Amino acid sequence: MAPTDDTADPTTTDADATGGKAGGPKVTTEPAEPKDDLVTTTHSLTIGRETLTYTATTGRVVLREEVYEDDVFTGTKPKAEVFLTSYVADRAPDAPERPVTFAFNGGPGSSSVWLHLGLLGPRRVQMGDVGELLPPPYGLIDNPESLLAVSDLVFIDPVSTGFSRAAEGEKPNGYHGFTGDIESVGEIIRLWTSRNERWLSPKFLAGESYGTLRAAALADHLQTRYGMYLNGIMLISSVLDFGSIGLHEPDARAFAGFLPTYAAVAHYHGKHGRKSLSTVVRAAEEYAAQDYAYALSRGVRLVGPERARHVARVSELTGLSEEWVDRADLRVEHVRFFTELLRSERKVVGRLDSRFTGPAASGNAEMMDADPSHDAISGPYAAAWNQHVRADLGYHSDLHYEQISRRVHPWSYSDFEGKPVDVTPRLARAMRANPHLQLHVAYGWFDGATPFFAAREVLAQLDIPPALHDNIEHRYYEAGHMMYVHEPSRVQQSQDLADFVLRSVGRAR
Repeated sequence: MAPTDDTADPTTTDADATGGKAGGPKVTTEPAEPKDDLVTTTHSLTIGRETLTYTATTGRVVLREEVYEDDVFTGTKPKAEVFLTSYVADRAPDAPERPVTFAFNGGPGSSSVWLHLGLLGPRRVQMGDVGELLPPPYGLIDNPESLLAVSDLVFIDPVSTGFSRAAEGEKPNGYHGFTGDIESVGEIIRLWTSRNERWLSPKFLAGESYGTLRAAALADHLQTRYGMYLNGIMLISSVLDFGSIGLHEPDARAFAGFLPTYAAVAHYHGKHGRKSLSTVVRAAEEYAAQDYAYALSRGVRLVGPERARHVARVSELTGLSEEWVDRADLRVEHVRFFTELLRSERKVVGRLDSRFTGPAASGNAEMMDADPSHDAISGPYAAAWNQHVRADLGYHSDLHYEQISRRVHPWSYSDFEGKPVDVTPRLARAMRANPHLQLHVAYGWFDGATPFFAAREVLAQLDIPPALHDNIEHRYYEAGHMMYVHEPSRVQQSQDLADFVLRSVGRAR
């Protein structure tokens, strides 16, 4: 047989390669075994009068599964390549072990770029804010408020987001669902912790939006699967029970959960005169918790003066006309609210951050065609990340970095068939098993995706001993879903998270 040419196309055949006539069956080879492609760089960050030196490691880690044939272990098989970025600060030999925070966003289908470059990481995007957005190409600057000051950081992009992909020849579908996502992210956390010898480090999870649901379930998964107990969880723009926001099936609970957010947004856009935000929100919460829930429960029995009274109250709180509220049968769906509130000005209101507004594509459209807050945010983060990962971190790839990937849909919730997606039982179990577990919950007053009142009501129902509710702290910001877009909120939130980490490990400053 003629010697093989290593540069030849492995699917090309000739008489020698097939051991017979040209045109015989093609010889194929298996895809090359994927390998970790991590890149390490060193950096420094000035925080006040001190300089923090740190090591950044970024790239893809091969995720493998154990293979058994007839109950015989035959090795491991690469299934996916998961992209992550870690920042580990230098410490003196006699210094206490630094905490480590594993962070991710939500979606499902979102990369971790938002928490990475918006709030937690040592570099952050410059984009401006409502009324003063910067033009392209935006900016990238150091972040002296980074959580890296008190905790090492690991940002994880789930499979099919960021640069993460299924391994060559493998299907990604198994990762596009609740269980596959929890197991794969949990395995990455275990691998990083083991390879970096950090089992004795205090450990935290930071999740945003769907990432809060992931974090709550992960706390239970890490404990039960690996015996890895956490010190704390940071829930940013929390949604732990989809039923509370009517994500799959609108119900009275969801309409009530959104009402205080509608009131806060109406206040921001001048619909409540000279009343303070706190006064408006408190009134909306009281109505949502009692009279509004009753009114919705009445159905067709809500008639006459009683109905008129509730229509007027919902109109007053939301800033919508009584005619519109009456036609909606008092049930205000959130995207319709954002489309309707400023219709007379031919504007729509942002869903992710309702401080933002944009021109309506159609003056009589039932639903807005785009979210102006997302339009304002996506470009700056794309520019900043694609520069940072290559110029600062030294990682180069021709793959498109999927900020928010549509490839993960349809997302599988098969574990919850016939019932709402709800991880509060798993979070409660984790807290009962680990009474040291602390929760930090961050809410945006103008977050139209994960409303604060609904999230707080869900947490109030956690099946844990009363004393463990003291382990939950709540923080509020005058901004939206990504509250760190608002500069005063970003600075305050950074301090709040740092204080939470230090308190959770007994090092309060």
